[in-house]
Amino acid sequence: MSAGAPLDHFSPEALLTQTPPPSSALPRELLYATSAGIGGTGLDSTSLEGVRASHQCGSLTRALCFGSNDDSLPVRSLQLHPVRLLSRLPSEEYYAAKKRYTAWAAAAELRRYRYDFFHGWSGDSFEALVEARQRGIGSVIDIPTWHRNKGTLKPGETRTEREDRLTGRTWRDWRRELPIGRTRMLAEYELADLILVPSRKSAETFLAAGVPERKLHYVSRGVDPERYSPGNPPEEVFRLIFVGALIQRKGVHHLLAAWKKLALKNAELVLVGTLHNDVKAAFKEHATGTVRHLGFSSRVQDELRRSSAFVFPSECEGFAKVTLEAAACGLPLIATEESGDALVDGENGFLIPPSDPDALAAAIQTAHRRRTELQAMGLKGRERVLRCLTWDHYRQRILHAYSRAWRPLA
Repeated sequence: MSAGAPLDHFSPEALLTQTPPPSSALPRELLYATSAGIGGTGLDSTSLEGVRASHQCGSLTRALCFGSNDDSLPVRSLQLHPVRLLSRLPSEEYYAAKKRYTAWAAAAELRRYRYDFFHGWSGDSFEALVEARQRGIGSVIDIPTWHRNKGTLKPGETRTEREDRLTGRTWRDWRRELPIGRTRMLAEYELADLILVPSRKSAETFLAAGVPERKLHYVSRGVDPERYSPGNPPEEVFRLIFVGALIQRKGVHHLLAAWKKLALKNAELVLVGTLHNDVKAAFKEHATGTVRHLGFSSRVQDELRRSSAFVFPSECEGFAKVTLEAAACGLPLIATEESGDALVDGENGFLIPPSDPDALAAAIQTAHRRRTELQAMGLKGRERVLRCLTWDHYRQRILHAYSRAWRPLA
């Protein structure tokens, strides 16, 4: 797909012209499965809202997950799974084992009961999608970030997968098989009736990889505007805040370098999140007396309300929910297109390219210079959240996906 091609229907505003699908167009017996939890932070909160969407409309029969904080939902917890015996493995291998077990458990569940629809997550669903296809029932998979190939054309298998296939494996190789490989993930894309993409950028990576547009369905992400609401930003200090894992993929090393270079007066940079190894050197080199690292916080909304603007120079995301949380708190955004669709350039913030510390520094400097305009920009962002980016909007988008992919059983 060429850059700049119109994708107007892959946007939060596109929902505003749609009416909710009738109950007659929705599944009757739906199975939802995720290797995450239901309720909490990150993808756990997104899973909770997805399960609520199907439960509120009467479609949900059961949800498979690794724990839930909502007792009103028909959940079967997989927490006591045999994969727990592998919990001492490195995190990448252990989480991959959980994904494989989720796919196996969901396939077994589909065989046990007369479900008419399956909703899974990318990497968690291969065996279940095969079972759904064999039984002739509709299916969707949620994408947490981008296409596996990041929007580029690549062979169907990696070099490692090809070498393993050609040389054969022994019992010593089982740990190498745990991570979800390219072949398995691409097969999931083929098997699912619809692919739920969280952002315009995510959709572009699928289209660039040759996935037909008709197979994609835009769902974005959402936020609770009552929990995340405007506060009282400081008048005397320009307080720029970043929230998230402090890793290179989120551009934190560029942020630290840009901030030190600017040396702004009456300004501070607040970092909320866990510091990871790949940015520790940058933190040591560029952190100044105007940088405050708060670590993890369970009250992110309070930190946002005390800030002047939000910065998120990520190189790759699905849709960073924290950008919505900041927008709901009335903060203007300095972020990349890769971060999601919370930002409208010039309206509620400043769009920057990824991996460009000079552009990042220029945007920060502009925000600092135009401090009197920040509150008005932030309020426009909150208005947009209320108009089309709450969890209510997310659940409605999910139901439209179901109505597109569901077909009555014979």
